[in-house]
Amino acid sequence: MPFQKIEKTSAYHSRFQTPFRRRREGKTDYYARKRLVTQHKAKYASPKYRLVVRFSNKNITAQIVSSQISGDIVLTSAYSHELPRYGITHGLTNWSAAYAVGLLIARRALKKLGLDEQYQGDEEQSGEYGLTEAVEDGPRPFKVFLDVGLARTTTGNKCFAVMKGASDGGLYVPHSPKRLPGYDIETKELDSETLRNYIVGGHVSEYMEELADDDEERYKQLFKGYLDDDLDAEALEDMYTEAHEKIRENPEAVKTEKKSKDEYKKVSGKNLQRKLTKTEKEEKIKQKIIAFRAEQE
Repeated sequence: MPFQKIEKTSAYHSRFQTPFRRRREGKTDYYARKRLVTQHKAKYASPKYRLVVRFSNKNITAQIVSSQISGDIVLTSAYSHELPRYGITHGLTNWSAAYAVGLLIARRALKKLGLDEQYQGDEEQSGEYGLTEAVEDGPRPFKVFLDVGLARTTTGNKCFAVMKGASDGGLYVPHSPKRLPGYDIETKELDSETLRNYIVGGHVSEYMEELADDDEERYKQLFKGYLDDDLDAEALEDMYTEAHEKIRENPEAVKTEKKSKDEYKKVSGKNLQRKLTKTEKEEKIKQKIIAFRAEQE
C-alpha cells in the first residue's frame, strides 16, 4: 500500500481539534486557562472560581464562573449597562465604570452567599492596596482568580479596575499592586491618591478641564451628553461616590421584561420589502414599457 500523507486541513481542525483551532486562531489562551480551571486533587472536586472580565465597545461584562466536565457554571454576573440604575449614565466603558462593575459583582455574589455582612471590603474606596483577610470565628473569604482572556495586561488596563473593585467589594482576589495606576517601578510603592483619582473619575475630570481650555468646540462635541445632563468636571466625583453607596445598599439584579416574538417580528420586518407575485411583476413590467414608450414619443 503506497504512503498516504494525512493533511490536517481547516475542516479537520474545526471538527476534531477544537482547542488546536482556537489556539491557532488566537481565541483562547490555553496556557492560562489550564491553570485557572485545573483544581488540586486534594480539594476533592471543590469548585475553583474565577472572575471573568471581558470588554466590548459598549459594555463591560464580569462573571464569577466555575468549571465542570459538563461545562462552565456562572454563579453571578454584572454588566456596565446596569450602572445607569445607580446614577452612572455616561462613560460606561471607562476605568471608573469598570471599578463600579467590579464592586457590583462583589457585593452581589457575597449577598447571594450570605457573606455580605462579614466582608464589607473598603467602604471608603481609599485606593490603598490590600487583600481581603479572613474574619475571626467566621467563614473564610470568597476566593476568585482574575481571568482576563486575551487582554494585554499592561499597567493601568481596565481589567484591573474590575479586579480592584471586586477586591474593595469584599472578594479575595489574589493580586499585587504592580499593574494598578499609580504604582512606581523604582520605589516599588503604590500612590493611593492617584489610584483613588481613577476610581472616582478624576482622570476624566482633568481631561474635561484641559479640553475646555484648549478646544471648546471639541469639548462640547465629545462631552455633549455630559453637558445635557448638567454634568461638569466637578460633579463626576460625587456621581461615582453616590453610585458606590447605592451599589452597596442594593446590589441585586433587576429582571428586565423581554419582548415577545411578535414584537421582534414587527421591528425586524418593518423595513423588509414584500415579495411581489407573478401577476404583479408582469403588471409592473407592462407599466415600465408603457412609460418608456411614452417618453420616446
